[in-house]
Amino acid sequence: MPEAEQQNDANAPAGAGGDPPKTAKQLEKERLKAEKLAKLQAKLDKKAAAAPAAGEKKEKPEKRTKEVKEAAVYTAQTAPGEKKDLSGALPDAYSPRYVEAQWYSWWEKEGFFTPEYGRASIDAPNPNGKFVMIIPPPNVTGSLHLGHALTNAIEDAITRYHRMKGRTTLWVPGCDHAGIATQVVVEKLLWRDEKLSRHDLGREKFIERIWDWRREKGGRIYEQLKSLGSSYDWTRVAFTMDPKLCRAVTEAFVRLHEEGSIYRSSRLVNWSCTLRSAISDIEVDKVEIPGRTFLSIPGYEDKVEFGVLIKFAYKVEGSDEEIIVATTRIETMLGDTAVAVHPQDDRYKHLHGKFVVHPFSTRRLPIVCDEFVDMAFGTGAVKITPAHDPNDYEVGKRCNLPFITIFNDDGYIIGDYGEFTGMKRFECRKKILEKLKALNLYRETLNNPMVVPICSRSKDVVEPLIKPQWYVSCSDMAASATEAVRSGELKIIPEHHTKTWYHWMDGIRDWCVSRQLWWGHRIPAYHVSFTDPSLQTGSNDDEQYWIVARSEAEALTKAAERFGVDASKIVLKQDEDVLDTWFSSGIFPFSVFGWPDQTKDLQTFYPTSLLETGHDILFFWVARMVFFGQKLLGKLPFKEVYLHPMVRDAHGRKMSKSLGNVIDPMDVIRGITLEGLHAQLVGSNLDPREIEKAKAGQKQDYPQGIPECGSDALRFALCAYITQARDINLDINRVLGYRFFCNKLWNATKFALLYFTGSEKFDTELSASAAINQMDAWILSRLAAAIEACNTGFESYDFAAATSACYAFWLYDLCDVYLECLKPIFQSGSEEQQTAARRTLYVCLDYGLRLLSPFMPFITEELYQRLPRANPAPSICVASYPSNTSWRSTKIESDVEFVQKAARIIRSARSDYNLPNKVKTEVYIVCTDSVPSEILKRYASDLATISYCSNVVFDSPAPQGCAILTVTGQCEVHLLLKGLVEADKEIAKLQKKSDQLVQTVGKLTQAIQAADYATKVPAEVQEANETKLCESRAEIERIAAAIETLKLM
Repeated sequence: MPEAEQQNDANAPAGAGGDPPKTAKQLEKERLKAEKLAKLQAKLDKKAAAAPAAGEKKEKPEKRTKEVKEAAVYTAQTAPGEKKDLSGALPDAYSPRYVEAQWYSWWEKEGFFTPEYGRASIDAPNPNGKFVMIIPPPNVTGSLHLGHALTNAIEDAITRYHRMKGRTTLWVPGCDHAGIATQVVVEKLLWRDEKLSRHDLGREKFIERIWDWRREKGGRIYEQLKSLGSSYDWTRVAFTMDPKLCRAVTEAFVRLHEEGSIYRSSRLVNWSCTLRSAISDIEVDKVEIPGRTFLSIPGYEDKVEFGVLIKFAYKVEGSDEEIIVATTRIETMLGDTAVAVHPQDDRYKHLHGKFVVHPFSTRRLPIVCDEFVDMAFGTGAVKITPAHDPNDYEVGKRCNLPFITIFNDDGYIIGDYGEFTGMKRFECRKKILEKLKALNLYRETLNNPMVVPICSRSKDVVEPLIKPQWYVSCSDMAASATEAVRSGELKIIPEHHTKTWYHWMDGIRDWCVSRQLWWGHRIPAYHVSFTDPSLQTGSNDDEQYWIVARSEAEALTKAAERFGVDASKIVLKQDEDVLDTWFSSGIFPFSVFGWPDQTKDLQTFYPTSLLETGHDILFFWVARMVFFGQKLLGKLPFKEVYLHPMVRDAHGRKMSKSLGNVIDPMDVIRGITLEGLHAQLVGSNLDPREIEKAKAGQKQDYPQGIPECGSDALRFALCAYITQARDINLDINRVLGYRFFCNKLWNATKFALLYFTGSEKFDTELSASAAINQMDAWILSRLAAAIEACNTGFESYDFAAATSACYAFWLYDLCDVYLECLKPIFQSGSEEQQTAARRTLYVCLDYGLRLLSPFMPFITEELYQRLPRANPAPSICVASYPSNTSWRSTKIESDVEFVQKAARIIRSARSDYNLPNKVKTEVYIVCTDSVPSEILKRYASDLATISYCSNVVFDSPAPQGCAILTVTGQCEVHLLLKGLVEADKEIAKLQKKSDQLVQTVGKLTQAIQAADYATKVPAEVQEANETKLCESRAEIERIAAAIETLKLM
């Protein structure tokens, strides 16, 4: 801390640093001198403010001040929805805030994103076809994360591509009500702010609070999607709790029940005691622990022990024998109803049919035989708790055992168990262990690696409980879904995910759709009872007494008909539970179009073209959409499924709030300080104990915060990451690299537009024969190659190939080569050459921006609108996507590639000899083959331009004092150095650099040869070290050759 250091210095004894103490006279003299200097500085400052001195530019502080420029912002008074004011000049440098302002509201107002744009009607025939896709609806619980940004970057690029290809295009936006997630968030806020539970408010008022929260927060997600540039049709936005979608959910449930695909049954479910609700498998985190571990569990002050196997004995009734069993959940022994052994296990054959005695109840537990028991594991005897374990549940059914529930919904012990009754389950765990020891029934505790099921929402340990719930029968629907993929009717991309699809479908279980929540679609089922005591009323478990109907009135009619009773004697009570969120998500592809009504949208846009989402919800969402689409409409909901990788941080870790690596895409787009990131943690629902850990993670990864990158750079980076891999490790520095690419794009276009000084307008109609200049033909060929790569990339979902093609064309072809080669033409070329170059340059800019537009919509729109266009589309997003590849010439590209190779070798040598670009030199070409010689002769002026040479000489002997550079076995370049370098000085510089490199090689070699290097050093570090070692050795060889050349001068 600077303040502390200053204080320590001030209190240091005189002469502490080795300097003698100063006299009072010396100190007074220094004070007067300081005052004079201050007065002089004040005069100079005043003079500088009035009239800057000529030499002031040389002062470093002034120079630094001039270099740091404020990023441009859009300040024109343009109303939302109006077109951006382009009357001013382009700002000097690229600024995301300037570029991304105003465009989206104009796109939206103009209707570019609607399928109606430019067409008489949505169902009018379109020879180009149509493209329809729905959003994977994000949860309404707050803000987007980088996983959402990846989804939107991919989906918007695809959508914009198809729109530019002239297809009738629709991308439907929406939001998911996210039953559990939303209820948990609002409950936490309610408790934090008012110390109230939802039960204190009651169901209706609590749901009102959620709607208030949704109205406050829900709009933020849509604004974030717009900030990302996502080209949704906002006239068709859908929320899963909208009346239209609620009606569709009810209709789907009723129809599925009427045909027998939905039924009610009491079975084991994943139960969260904290949420007091069943949860789906996807909401269960399977946490692996290596052995004895203490975990923090909600509702418990002390941490709870897991990862141990406890062995205890059951006494065999009427004998001195005992059977030792083992369990990781000792508290569940209160619910044991049997001990199982393998029928072929000789150790226990004499006990078949006998009983053991439960130590804490009067229950007799039969010793049953079941082949599921592993004779080799433990003692070969297993305690059976049918009501609290999935495997035991199946044994209980096979052996007709009683199912005894020992926990209530909150996880407290229920039943006649003496002092254990009323205890929390994990407090009971410790107490039972004590009692077993007291009764001499405890045998031992062993370390036991295991998986603990944790509720992802509440962080509570999931408890298997038997509950009466509604189920969807899935076996028939799974068979149809399997056949759809096998037949090729439904295509899953990448193809390796089909194995996962078949695995899920083959092992399908019926789907529990009941959730004990208040927020969500209430199940349209009514329990029947009677006011007449002579009529028998069924239990809650009896499906016969449940009526499924679209409304209470319809339920009353159905009940009267079923029981033959007058409606006045019937009392209906609607099921308190709501449907699993995945149920409403499963019908999303057709509920958004107005199903069950046969709307024009449904007839036109269903089935959709593509479903794009993360591979992690292939079963939970994708499969269920396929199930419901085929079952309720008789059609697949989409033709193709594209599954993208999961986003992880730069270290390959899963995104987690507690690690501090969950990033809001808005923070990448706009930039944020480290303090700003910390502040977000404080305002979150994160446990206070985890906030400091998360802050440390943020400080490690983003010590300077996150720089402003802009939406275009973020989108491009995310798409560039997409490969066949299951995960992508996102590094913010790579996003920043594409922000620099945007700046290069900006500067290149700004510079190129200087060549268009007149009022002439241009189009993209240009034949290859019109390319008079050699490099015009080459750049058009490279453009054609980029066009081909981009179209192929989009059609095959190879986004890395498409982004790479765009990047390479703009950076390596247009900026590094073509724009450089144009400079001599516009300086001294003929009018004809300049006209041809201008036309070619226009085509490159126009088509180059269009190729990029699906990935970078904002900067391409800004620059496209500035082009001198003869037949302009109103916006780049409705301009046609380039498809012309007639300019392609592999011969020209091969020739120029050879020229570029020679130029790279020359530039590399110039760098070795420390020749700055402004110092021009001569090169002499010596070829023993006419083919390379003719190529270099044809492109001699271009070679000179891109290799910073004043002259390229052929067919003349090279003078003394040249560095000899090998291009191929038949071609050498002699680079004239004599008179341009001071040999002795350069040799000394190069020798020093060589010595440093030798040290680097030595250190790396020593590290690599270490005994534990291969096992302890991460693979990516090993790879980086190998690369650095090879590069360093190659550079040492180059330097040695350069030194030898210099010695000859």
